[in-house]
Amino acid sequence: MASIKTFMLALFCFVNLVGLQAQELNCQVSINTPKVEGTDRKVFETLQNAIYEFMNNRKWTNYNFKDGERIECTILITINDRLGTDEFRGTMNVVVRRPVLNASYNTVLLNSIDKNIQFKYVEYQPLDYSDGTFTSNLTSLLAYYSYTIIAFYFDSFSPSGGTPYFEKAQEVVTAAQNTSDPGWKAFESEKNRWWLVNNYLNSANSGLRDFAYRYHRLGLDQMFEKVDQGRTSISEGVEILQSLYNSKPGLYALQLIFDGKRDEIINIFSDQRVAPMEKTNVVNILKEIDPGSSSKYQAILDAK
Repeated sequence: MASIKTFMLALFCFVNLVGLQAQELNCQVSINTPKVEGTDRKVFETLQNAIYEFMNNRKWTNYNFKDGERIECTILITINDRLGTDEFRGTMNVVVRRPVLNASYNTVLLNSIDKNIQFKYVEYQPLDYSDGTFTSNLTSLLAYYSYTIIAFYFDSFSPSGGTPYFEKAQEVVTAAQNTSDPGWKAFESEKNRWWLVNNYLNSANSGLRDFAYRYHRLGLDQMFEKVDQGRTSISEGVEILQSLYNSKPGLYALQLIFDGKRDEIINIFSDQRVAPMEKTNVVNILKEIDPGSSSKYQAILDAK
């Protein structure tokens, strides 16, 4: 892992964090209830406001961000079932974005759908949370994704820069092991909260972290001034994913990467200035490691 000095120098290339006072997240929250019947809808408005304040008004790190530099993210909670007066079940879609250097463009760092969330919420009851403890499933969910959001963001600026926050997310998972609420245990599924943080902290999967830094900091951030050099770094990032796929083809994190990056990669390599050989090489790799989207990657070669 890079030293803290190296990490800070890389991060300072984009943001100036010294002497400023603001929270890290700028998180937009929406609650969707397409299948829930009844007239008592106010609780969902209250829940949405409570989550918004929890995410945006807490300090999650020791760093300070300007208001305009806070991490852009969205949380969409879809309530599919109201199990009782104060208990709900549904899904949570978490999307994280960060600006590309010298561009009016935000790139997606994470687009994850947690398909199995269940929690209790008593209207107007404070959302209490302390690191290392399990107070409620709702606040543990929100803390887990807050740390994960920050981890993905920092990984994009410095090699393995998000490690302290993946470790914080792992602490949330550990504290939740005795709950009966779903999504926290390894045996329940290979595509849940336990596995997401495990994928990124497992040294055998270091290619995930290498890809994040190479793709964003050495790739996208360089393309304004050095488009060919930046695109080459992105190609190298794709090759890193190929090596990881060859050793662990079912890795959950690989699916998440493509869910967030597929369309962007297609746009980058569909550029007419990209050499045919370069296009062919990257398309062959992408079709191999993301076979379900082969027809989409063909658009790179068909672009005129």
